Amino acid sequence: MTSTLSIPVGVVVAREKIAHPWQSYRWRPVSVFLDAPKIEGWRELRRDDRSVLYHAATLNLELFRKETTAYQVNLANGEPTVYVVLREDPDTDDDWPVEVHLVTASPFEAQSHGDVGLDNVEGVAMPAQLVETVHAFIEMHHEEEPFYKRKRQPHLRAEEHKFGQEPLVALRERMGEHIEGAAKTTDPTIGCDVRIGRGDGK
Repeated sequence: MTSTLSIPVGVVVAREKIAHPWQSYRWRPVSVFLDAPKIEGWRELRRDDRSVLYHAATLNLELFRKETTAYQVNLANGEPTVYVVLREDPDTDDDWPVEVHLVTASPFEAQSHGDVGLDNVEGVAMPAQLVETVHAFIEMHHEEEPFYKRKRQPHLRAEEHKFGQEPLVALRERMGEHIEGAAKTTDPTIGCDVRIGRGDGK
């Protein structure tokens, strides 16, 4: 198994009637299937009073060696998912105002498309055979990232001495220690403490 893997999947999209003041239908992905043939246009699969199902596209689901962590997250959620990105084209005159833009097993990649205004991202169940393929790909290529304990940095660093000046906090601490040490000394000749005041007698 190579470091990348392309798996053709067919995408089934439903056109469903909805009660909405500005549109009569909504489009959403409902399933994917393996061993899908290449198609030139949408193929109707089934219809009833409320919806029509289409084989809308056959796209490659790409697996990449560096994204195995994302696939692990997907499989670990208890419901392995294929994420389908439908992209709207509001200016089209076709009977199908959306296109299947992407299929992915990475929830992180799917999330990035969720921020695009014309993209509708929904998850559908991953077929069992595809789950096995993704799991085998993870087993072959996943590498745990080494953990490096970060060395704690001192609060004051050398680079904080900007423009040749000592940091104000360090200066205050150093001067405070100097003043405290100077404020009280012991005169060995008289055996008592000598208080050192300011020059004004205070």
